[in-house]
Amino acid sequence: MRTISVASATLLLVTAAAAQTGGYKIIGAGITGASQLQPGAGAQSKLSLESSDARLVTAFDWAKRQARAYARDDDPVGPWYEGGEPGRESFCMRDISREAMGGHALGLAKHTRNMFHRFAENISESRDFCTYWGMTRMNQPRRVDYEDDGHFWYCLPANFDVLDACYRMFLWSGDPAYVEDPVFLNFYDRTVKDYVKRWDLGVDSMMQRPRLLNVRGLFDPADKFQPNRGIPGYDEQTKGYVLGADVVATEYAAFLAYAYFQEFRGDNETAQTFLKKAAAVRALINNAWWNEKDGSFYARVNQNHKLEGRGGAVFLLHDAVDDGARLKGALQNVGDGRTSAAILYRYGDADAGYAQLMNTAFGPGVRREYPEVSFSWVGAFVNGLMGITLEAPSPADAWSKGYWVDKVVRTLPGLGTKVGWAELRNLPVRANEIAVRHDGVRKTTMTNQSGPAFLWQATFAGSHETLLVNGQPMKALVEPWTLGRTVSSVRVTLGAGGAVTVEVP
Repeated sequence: MRTISVASATLLLVTAAAAQTGGYKIIGAGITGASQLQPGAGAQSKLSLESSDARLVTAFDWAKRQARAYARDDDPVGPWYEGGEPGRESFCMRDISREAMGGHALGLAKHTRNMFHRFAENISESRDFCTYWGMTRMNQPRRVDYEDDGHFWYCLPANFDVLDACYRMFLWSGDPAYVEDPVFLNFYDRTVKDYVKRWDLGVDSMMQRPRLLNVRGLFDPADKFQPNRGIPGYDEQTKGYVLGADVVATEYAAFLAYAYFQEFRGDNETAQTFLKKAAAVRALINNAWWNEKDGSFYARVNQNHKLEGRGGAVFLLHDAVDDGARLKGALQNVGDGRTSAAILYRYGDADAGYAQLMNTAFGPGVRREYPEVSFSWVGAFVNGLMGITLEAPSPADAWSKGYWVDKVVRTLPGLGTKVGWAELRNLPVRANEIAVRHDGVRKTTMTNQSGPAFLWQATFAGSHETLLVNGQPMKALVEPWTLGRTVSSVRVTLGAGGAVTVEVP
């Protein structure tokens, strides 16, 4: 992601009589018109929210309109939505990987798959198994990033990020292209094998890798592409470092995703190989990258091959941190970035996650015209505040543990102390559309609005011997959770058109 300097945006909360938003409006001052969209602007989404918190509904409606307004269907590149600097009419690998969850929730699954397919089909040995960092609506590499196969801008976490996002979108959409299309399969294979080798990112060598690799021709420090063809992280401002924490974190996620893809394809031997590779990367993260004295993770390996800086948020983003002191240390460095709300919700700080969502929608200085902001808001809201996630056991586990299906919808209310109740409707989950209503953090109602039967794992914080399913007690499964927490859950089946309420006694 390339950044430019812009004037800060100042946002005002103005009281009005609009009952559906509780009187709150988002008004832009010194920001682009895209951030001042009126109702009805852009493509429509069926996703809807009702809540006791009018301010939350206002923020949700803004994020939904803003994100959907970036979607297009009739350009040469095919269905796409913007992901990158506003005004470039393009999408880049990092941003789309971060925007994908929000895009799916808003009904843009075909757009997401098409963009990932465009990245996948352009992986090439002549580019050292990179693809195009950014593509335009005309189905061309962005000229600001690309001159030729020997000279282009590229951040090394990108291939890993896309592979991981493809797996997440396979879970949510059920689209068989992600596990059957030869273009996708080739991209996965080339990424975890050739790309890792070509850029010296193997777990046994990455900490000692050289900064510059695969430079074409005589090195010219004045050439803007030569030193940036293989930036070892998404940090494009720090000079000279040889490896960023985000490369390690995304590689861990990519190895896991690749292993899971192989399980779904029936190649258990390869799956086990890459599960072991992922475990080795995780061990490296929690051992070599942990600064015991400082109580935090390092941010990068510098040009002298010494670890330096403070980080850890990216390890949390990819669930790569072992529990205990490491988790607490990493959480202290989450900051207020575009992924911070999702991380805060994931690790149990619902009120801090809510504050970050509200700051993103209403606070000063936020670049709301940047597409990733609105898309990421929606993703964090669905997975975080509403606590809706998908779990996919391997085929072997689905058989041996009695799941019998390859996905389970889990909910864990993230309303915290700030939201009384919230109901999200028309969320697409594979062949289904579902509605989820949380009344506080002790009662959830799930509705299968359309589609086949599925399993729902209704989860609540705390240790509870039983939970009430439509008023009847049912023995609960008590499990350890992050940061020493405990959760209790029951698993119920929702048939077509069915609704079930589960609550803590």
